[in-house]
Amino acid sequence: MAGAGGAASAKPSELARWWDEKLDFHTAFLQHLAKVVPDIYSDEMNSLPEKEEEIIQKTVFCPLEWYLFGEDPDVCLEKLRQSSTPQLCGKVFKGGETTYSCRECAIDPTCVLCMDCFQNSIHKNHRYKMHTSTGGGFCDCGDTEAWKTGPFCTDHEPGASGSEEENLECQLNEELIAQAKKMFPSVIKYIVDMTVWEEEKELPPELMTREKTDKYYCVLFNDEHHSYDHVIYSLQRTLGCELGEAHLYTTAIDKEGRKAVKKGPYVVCQEAKEDIKKHSNNVSQGPLNVKVLHADIMAHQKFALRLGSWLNKLMSYSSDFRQIFCQICLKQETDSEKPCLISRLMLWDAKLYKGARKILHELIFSSFFMEMEYKKLFAMEFVKHYKALQREYINDDHEKQISVTALSVQIFTVPTLARHLIEEQNVIKVIIETLLEELPKCLDRNGKLNFQGYSQEYILISKPIVWTDKLREQFLEGFRSFLKILTCMQGMEEIKRQIGQHIEVDPDWEAAIAIQMQLKNILFMFQEWCACDEELLVTAYKECYAAVMRCSSSNYSWDKTVIHLCGHTLESKRFKVSTDPVSIHLPLSRMLAGLHIQLSKTGVISRLQEFFTSEAFQVQMLIEYPLRCLALVAQVAAEMWRRNGLSLISQMFYYQDVKCREEMYDKDIILLQIGAAYMDSNSFLLLVLQRYELLDSFKKIVPTKDQDLNKQCNTLIEEMLQVLIYIVGERYVPGLSHVTKDEVTMREIIHLLCIEPMAHSAIAKSLPKDMIQGQVEVPVSTLSQSETIGQTGISLSYQCPGAIGSSHGSLNIQASPKQQDDSVFNRKPGVSGHGVYELKEECLKEYNLFFYHYTKTQHSKAEHMEKKRRAQENKDEALPPPPPPEFSAAFRNVVTVLNCDVMMHILRTVLQRALELESHLWTEAMIQMVLHLLALGLLEEKQQLEKVPEEEVTFDFYHKASRIGSSALNAMNILMILEKLKGIQQLESQKDMINWVLQMQRIQDKEKAERKRKAEAARLHRQKIMAQMSALQKNFIETHKLLYENTQEVQGRDPMEEESPPIIDYTRIALGAKRGPSITEKEVLTCILCQEEQEVKLECAAMVLSACVQKSTALTQHRGKMLELSGDKIDPLFMNPDLSCGTHTGSCGHVMHATCWQKYFEAIQLNSRQRHHVEQVFDLENGEYLCPLCKSLCNTVIPIIPLETQKINSEDALVVAQLLSLSKWMEIVMARISGYNKKNTEEMQPIAPSLLDKEMEDYSSDFHSILSFGVQPLVKYSNSIKEMVVLFATAIYRIGLKVAPNEIDPRIPVMTWSTCAFTIQCIENLLEDEDKPLFGSLQNRQHSGLKALVQFAAAQRITSPQSLIQRHLVRLLGVLLPSLKVENTPSILDVDLFHVLVEAVLSFPSLYWEDTVDLQPSCISSACNHLYLFHLITMAHITQIILTTTTEHLSVRIQNDSEEAQAADCYNQTVPGWYLWDCIKRGITSYLRCAALFFHYLLGVPPPEELSIGKQKCQVISACQSRIKTKSLLGKNQLRWCADPAVFSFLKGKSTAISYPRKRNKLIELPDDYSCLLNQCSQFRCPRSSDDETKHPALCLFCGALLCSQNTCCQEVVNGEELGACTSHAIHCGAGVCIFLKIRDCKVVLIGGKTRGSFYPAPYLDEYGETDPNLARGNPLHLCHERYRKLHLLWQQHCIIEEIARSQETNQIFFGFNWHLL
Repeated sequence: MAGAGGAASAKPSELARWWDEKLDFHTAFLQHLAKVVPDIYSDEMNSLPEKEEEIIQKTVFCPLEWYLFGEDPDVCLEKLRQSSTPQLCGKVFKGGETTYSCRECAIDPTCVLCMDCFQNSIHKNHRYKMHTSTGGGFCDCGDTEAWKTGPFCTDHEPGASGSEEENLECQLNEELIAQAKKMFPSVIKYIVDMTVWEEEKELPPELMTREKTDKYYCVLFNDEHHSYDHVIYSLQRTLGCELGEAHLYTTAIDKEGRKAVKKGPYVVCQEAKEDIKKHSNNVSQGPLNVKVLHADIMAHQKFALRLGSWLNKLMSYSSDFRQIFCQICLKQETDSEKPCLISRLMLWDAKLYKGARKILHELIFSSFFMEMEYKKLFAMEFVKHYKALQREYINDDHEKQISVTALSVQIFTVPTLARHLIEEQNVIKVIIETLLEELPKCLDRNGKLNFQGYSQEYILISKPIVWTDKLREQFLEGFRSFLKILTCMQGMEEIKRQIGQHIEVDPDWEAAIAIQMQLKNILFMFQEWCACDEELLVTAYKECYAAVMRCSSSNYSWDKTVIHLCGHTLESKRFKVSTDPVSIHLPLSRMLAGLHIQLSKTGVISRLQEFFTSEAFQVQMLIEYPLRCLALVAQVAAEMWRRNGLSLISQMFYYQDVKCREEMYDKDIILLQIGAAYMDSNSFLLLVLQRYELLDSFKKIVPTKDQDLNKQCNTLIEEMLQVLIYIVGERYVPGLSHVTKDEVTMREIIHLLCIEPMAHSAIAKSLPKDMIQGQVEVPVSTLSQSETIGQTGISLSYQCPGAIGSSHGSLNIQASPKQQDDSVFNRKPGVSGHGVYELKEECLKEYNLFFYHYTKTQHSKAEHMEKKRRAQENKDEALPPPPPPEFSAAFRNVVTVLNCDVMMHILRTVLQRALELESHLWTEAMIQMVLHLLALGLLEEKQQLEKVPEEEVTFDFYHKASRIGSSALNAMNILMILEKLKGIQQLESQKDMINWVLQMQRIQDKEKAERKRKAEAARLHRQKIMAQMSALQKNFIETHKLLYENTQEVQGRDPMEEESPPIIDYTRIALGAKRGPSITEKEVLTCILCQEEQEVKLECAAMVLSACVQKSTALTQHRGKMLELSGDKIDPLFMNPDLSCGTHTGSCGHVMHATCWQKYFEAIQLNSRQRHHVEQVFDLENGEYLCPLCKSLCNTVIPIIPLETQKINSEDALVVAQLLSLSKWMEIVMARISGYNKKNTEEMQPIAPSLLDKEMEDYSSDFHSILSFGVQPLVKYSNSIKEMVVLFATAIYRIGLKVAPNEIDPRIPVMTWSTCAFTIQCIENLLEDEDKPLFGSLQNRQHSGLKALVQFAAAQRITSPQSLIQRHLVRLLGVLLPSLKVENTPSILDVDLFHVLVEAVLSFPSLYWEDTVDLQPSCISSACNHLYLFHLITMAHITQIILTTTTEHLSVRIQNDSEEAQAADCYNQTVPGWYLWDCIKRGITSYLRCAALFFHYLLGVPPPEELSIGKQKCQVISACQSRIKTKSLLGKNQLRWCADPAVFSFLKGKSTAISYPRKRNKLIELPDDYSCLLNQCSQFRCPRSSDDETKHPALCLFCGALLCSQNTCCQEVVNGEELGACTSHAIHCGAGVCIFLKIRDCKVVLIGGKTRGSFYPAPYLDEYGETDPNLARGNPLHLCHERYRKLHLLWQQHCIIEEIARSQETNQIFFGFNWHLL
């Protein structure tokens, strides 16, 4: 072999041998690539991927595999594949792929499984959570550090693919390993070199083996600044290409990251580059990123990525391959300052385009992350370059999930790896210093932060169990670095009250709040880590305290002031919140509060004196800043800061909102509780009064006439009292008191449910994330849970037994015991309803009126609901606080705030002001809060007396509250003031609470007197006395029930009187000579537009019903059958029995005058023309409008035509019946037709051109015989009614056939009859489906619409030529009458005979037409005509059933020997008579029910009572009994019908036919478990796309087709218009109307045409009765059959279009959606 040139054309084995002979494989390999790669990828503009792949496999990959294995690579790879399965799955997720996390077993929220591993794991039966991946993460199956139990699925379990001995035998031999070590370095180095290659014109020297050509590409790169439209515009302007081509370029650029848009010499490409930059710069802030690259460079870079994919696949076969790859990538080049290969790739990541990043990240996943030893080494490299990588990421405009920095979640969340990195590389310090290096860009002149936030990391996600000295030392070093960040944030973005002029521009506040929210989890995790080790906690507390003191000292004013009140003095710094700058951002102080709580919780607080003396612990300085924050909140509530704009209001909202309150508002309350515990109580309250600027208000009463100042002062007092209630009463924090996290969460939920019953998701959204999950929420940007975990998660990892009732027992939004007996959970599983949780009665005692997480609105609502409950139970309205838990030892002194002198002064002052009715310095809310504080004090004293002897109790609240002062102001004690307040009218609503407090005080007063009198026996009687107190308290409400003895609750409701229908005495027969009379009543209707009444008469102006006509496939027997899109050539006279597509007419039932409707429609048109830029819900060009009353979508109107009164003379009718038999009637009809035919033939317009005259010779009747049985004048209609008849008929024709309006088209009458028949069939199908009676169960809108439709169909013939009607009738009768032969007449098996019945009955009066006079059949003639037409068509339908009946579904049963069964024996020799009779009964039922509806609404004859109460089965069957028994009547006609060639073809098995009864359509069956659908979705591959990108499949619920939605690959051109896969499918499957389930989004999509659609709740619910759009919460979902049934009825009732219109009316956002591209 001569060289590289010969090698290029050699066979793979020969080329591999040639490489093996070379001493330098690297050079030979590169020479080969230099030869073949540019030729393979020679045309980037018009590449052929399949051909390129075929050549590259043959010329490069196969030789490489031969070189590696030394033999047939297919055999070797198969052996490796079968040898063992890696214990780590490592599947890399694509964007949109579904992943799973186990709530019970996952170590942290980042641990996820792919679909296959989940289905084969034990977690499938656990409480799991579903996510939609954003791409980039990988499956954690096999990672023992990720799961508490069940780390392996069955596929990856050790030994799953065979015994360990077998696996050992299949390990790579030394020769293969040596070859791999020889080959891998060259392959990897080539990939790295070409990936990071910067030159645009020159290749590396070793790849330049041929003469350079002048062939370049202008390459456009993706960025996140320019929109699709900008790029398309720039390409069109520059390249002069069509919109479609520019769109394809843009799509490719967005998907892959780059695309060649121009090919040619360098000069041409350079010009294109400059033009693109110029045009893009004109329409955006900066130009697009464009480069000119040589064709060979493009080829080698493209191949390098393909080589990476090949190497990725190769490494999946063996751990040895992966280890060799990792060793080479980590190897440092000797005598080179360059980093190792993997570091080069990481550092170059931000400069790579999307496609390259994707391949390289997959290489890292499939190699380093699959081998734990090398994962650790990679992590160390990652941390080494962490600062550089983060800097590059900050400057990179791409999203996080495609950045190498996203790998941090895969590294830092592994507990052992995280601890190793902390110990060995001090990773916490590295992360913090990375942020600190960016801080100078974000610091203001005061050294405070002012920036847009930073990504949080995951290194603290798993707390260590064992601490080493080094780990502790390195963690503390990182903690100190973190404190530096918090120091920069402490007091940032200060605000000052605006006085005089309103602020002009609202300052930016979102950034600071955003960083607070991002740091929230990190703050919590640092506190949790510190709490793991006592020594660490103490050291961290000292460090944090020192940092707080440094910040406070630097910002603290040294100007002091002394304040006095009640004989107490406090020296404090001079500061006023209303005039000086204040900041709500105090993360450093709040970190200290969190650590203090951890000290208390762990018991280390007892050692506080060891490292802080009481003098050194400057608690007053600690609480200064949080106190300012709370005073600011109060002043904002008092509207003192209203000139500071909305930015301040927004900050106050977030300060107390659930998203931030844990690390802001709650921590500030804790800091004040720390202050109350360590400061003198009176001094503490003096400081509070000073910061709230209320000292003067409580020193003396200064009357003022300024109502605004009074209002401000009152609000400040209310806010201060409320904070005091929180300080002494809010104790549900672990460490603050002896409560658990479960108890805290239960209390939160109880108070939420006191507001109103809530759905599970609403509860979850109202709780902090750590409560929801039971652990810290970590947003994982590179994993599937990046957007779902914790955001709206509904898994609460706690149980509140007995607290909340549900259909699953107590509310525990994770797992709870089932308590069906106590369930009070009201579940409403309708289409839009959802389950809600209600509070159990026994939990109401936990309600606290002043719960500190209530907003003002929630507070008022909860109070109202609680008082309403108590009023319903005849209880008083007192709402005392529940007994609070006892403070822990460190906070025990907080309660002394209640009985200190200043507090008593505050309470007495507020109560005394209420006695002075002229004073405006009090409010009812103040009194309510004072009463609450008094109740807290009494409860606290009561609890202490219950626990310790009286002489040991130092809390003397009762004594101080009942003490009388010496001054005039203190002349009355609190008890005396309360007694007087009972008589004040303004406090009537607080009277019950005052009584409760007084009752408690009297009880204590009585007990104290008893104890003084019997001091020597106090210890013996204490238990008895306390029991008495408890009994009195519990019986307080019972004692007040006497007040309500005379109050009677009025309950019950008026009984509903059911009106029984009038009893009808006459016979209810609709057909034949014995037909009963029509019931016609005077019909007076009210127009909904003008509100005028009018009686419906033929001679009056028309009244109309709003209506909607639409094509429908609801009854089709061939789902998915291609429909004829254009109706130009369709003959609608004969409906195919498969009912593939019909025209349905529905109405909302609202009546208008025809003239009123026309004016209304014209007004809409005028308004639309004036507002042409506003998109409308309806399409005016197609006659659409919204019903003026109910806003239903309509597109026409139905004229209301009164029912014609018909009375039959019974004697004459019986005579006619005796003379006119069926055979005679057929003879007369044939004679009439023959006469018309002869007459019209002379006029060159025969009605039946193919009619044979010789067949008419046997009939003796003449042309006028038909008139002898009774005629009458034609009914006259007003012109208005005729106009509306023409209008509606034309609308049916236009919509039903999808053609332009044409009032003279001969198909118009046929379409009106057809829509009448099809609508009746739809209604009958619906009634049967819902198991409702045939009559009496229709909705008013259905009844009115059907009545108007049938009468319109009967009257329509008056507006058409009678000869046209006759021709249609003759064609119809040609199917039925044996002697009438008409061309193109279908066989009896090819028509729907109910359509024939309706059309024949409605067109039959045309046979009575005469030239000189307008005639129609008399009542007697009509009765006979209807009877014999029905008789004849029913016989034909029975013949249809007999012909299509087979023994395929013959079941073993007792044979029926009835007369009918015996008669049926002669009709089908292959089917038993009893079975045939059974088939006839079942098959004809639907036809007879439809006929009953039709004749009832046509004639007005009331139906038998049995058909109104659901007993119609036996009634309708009796109609066919005489037909089956009378063989002679069937004989001649049956022979003729069966002699048709089409019937012969069917009987011989050459064709198929519809069998009866037809199947009733339903939506497809869906699996109960939604994960089954997701599994099906994961296996979906687009038939038109070759890439492996994740698609968005949509499931058609009509036919079950799985489509690729919202993707350009599956768009189709329909009638010249480009439509998406779903929209085009809807046209063929549902005549434009369809229902799809978007599986990945868990949403239903309703399609109602090319440009109309809406989203709808999916029928899948979680265990709490809620849907989960976009799998946001991720709970397991199961099919709700009630909801799916509602969706089915929406389809069968033809309400999809109406639902879409209503959705679009309320959700204008749908207008911006391109429904035609779905």
